[in-house]
Amino acid sequence: MSLTVPPALLDAAESGPVDDAEFVACVRDSLPYAWQLVTRVVEDLRASEVDFADNVVPPPSESERGQLLRALASDAIRGALERHFAVKLAFQNCHRVAAFRLSAVGSEAYQRFISTRGQLLNQSPELRDC
Repeated sequence: MSLTVPPALLDAAESGPVDDAEFVACVRDSLPYAWQLVTRVVEDLRASEVDFADNVVPPPSESERGQLLRALASDAIRGALERHFAVKLAFQNCHRVAAFRLSAVGSEAYQRFISTRGQLLNQSPELRDC
């Protein structure tokens, strides 16, 4: 799953730095499933007092899984999403996305989520090929 880059944005990139808002709009339009999932997790976080909120529901198809992997595997995309939503995103497997409050980065919950132990404990036979 690649980004669909409007010609004007590509021209801007060829000329120099690109505005974060324009890049985020490109991500939103190109990866709608990933955008909606991250938005929902961030909204869940903001509606609570907890340090993080996460998604544990697998994507409905390989297309949506590809969007999520593309969004979170790219440093540029992930960083733009984090700046846009003012959160720290963490990712396990093919679908477990968490949004952490910036104040929670480094916390016990954050360290547990991103740890190798956390990754191993989030495995199951159903998830091994995702």
